[in-house]
Amino acid sequence: MNVLLIGSGGREHALALAISKSPLLKQLYTAPGNPGTAALGKNVALDAADHRAVIDFCLEHTIGLVVIGPEAPLVAGLTDDLEEAGFSVFGPSKAAAQLEGSKGFTKDLCREFNIPTGAYRRFSEAAPAIDYARQQTPPIVIKADGLAAGKGVIIAETFEDAERAIQGMFDGMFGEAGAEVVIEEFLHGEEASFFALCDGERALAFASAQDHKARDDGDTGPNTGGMGAYSPAPVMTQEMSDRVMREIVVPALKGMKARGMPYKGVLFAGLMIGDRGPQLIEFNARFGDPETQVMLPRLDQDLLPLLLECAEGRLPETPIKLKAQEALTVVYAAEGYPDSPVHGTEIKGLNTLVNDPHVIVYHAGTKQDGERLLANGGRVLTITGLGDTIMAAKDAAYGAVARVDWPGGFCRRDIGWRAITKYGARV
Repeated sequence: MNVLLIGSGGREHALALAISKSPLLKQLYTAPGNPGTAALGKNVALDAADHRAVIDFCLEHTIGLVVIGPEAPLVAGLTDDLEEAGFSVFGPSKAAAQLEGSKGFTKDLCREFNIPTGAYRRFSEAAPAIDYARQQTPPIVIKADGLAAGKGVIIAETFEDAERAIQGMFDGMFGEAGAEVVIEEFLHGEEASFFALCDGERALAFASAQDHKARDDGDTGPNTGGMGAYSPAPVMTQEMSDRVMREIVVPALKGMKARGMPYKGVLFAGLMIGDRGPQLIEFNARFGDPETQVMLPRLDQDLLPLLLECAEGRLPETPIKLKAQEALTVVYAAEGYPDSPVHGTEIKGLNTLVNDPHVIVYHAGTKQDGERLLANGGRVLTITGLGDTIMAAKDAAYGAVARVDWPGGFCRRDIGWRAITKYGARV
């Protein structure tokens, strides 16, 4: 079949690589793609915001499945318009994508269907929000309700910080995303990312990961879209994974169906694992980035049929097969990221990694300029190492980083520290 993949980041390169291995695939198109996806199929200049243009492309190229990578097209209803035109789509409807598009929507769902999460209140004006924040015990979690490119969450350590955050959101710090604000209880424990595939009726556990959001070593510096990740997350034992499915994923799926908006696609649960068991921090309606780059290399079966079965409401009951392998990815970012990443610097040396069976290089913010590969974004490359242990995967990833010639880039040097220090017996 012909497949259209929407997106241009490292997540989409990882999806493209996995899809390209399927014997079911005839032709892969990626819109707009990047130099990495160009090597696996055809990149097309298609604007995902122009739904009519996407539909026309699918009609012209006999697309059998559309895979939507980023959250914005989902929240904008691209799935709905494509399905109405008769196409199978991996990704939730506009209504179901509210699980990511509105923090308040998700918190209300949790309350209605007894999904464990932190206490919260929703506000549409600054004054009552500030009054409520002053009644809480810091740290206080302040969230813009809508999509803010992964940066709409502020953890206020003092009442003054909380007031500044609230006022800033209502003053337009995150644009329309901050028109409503959610104030939440700060949860204690260890964070983990958990992914399940859903077909509207059934959910299958996919994989777990842990990422590193802070820019600098020691989890310091500004928040980012993610500076690295590893999979599996040691805290997500089989027992804990079963609890997450039972207490969080399945109730959410049932709740969405009861609300008349069945959820199809991948459900990404950001979790806090603490003394009260697993609690939901937030849902995302798509695969994570950079979590996808460490989960998909561990998949031990064809990805394409799974995506199609989700889209068509016919997931099998058999568990998803994963390799007994660990993966760790390092994000190589452009100097100045996240505030003012420097574009246009040349990247060399990737050819030295092509034949390394323990390394995968995913393109994110790159562009081809003749024979030269240039940085063209903030998070530019994700370099994944594979191994029998997390330490072996880390050594492979950082060994590969050392072979890349890119003076204009930087990366954290401590990805995987929690798994290695806290769960040393597994390394």
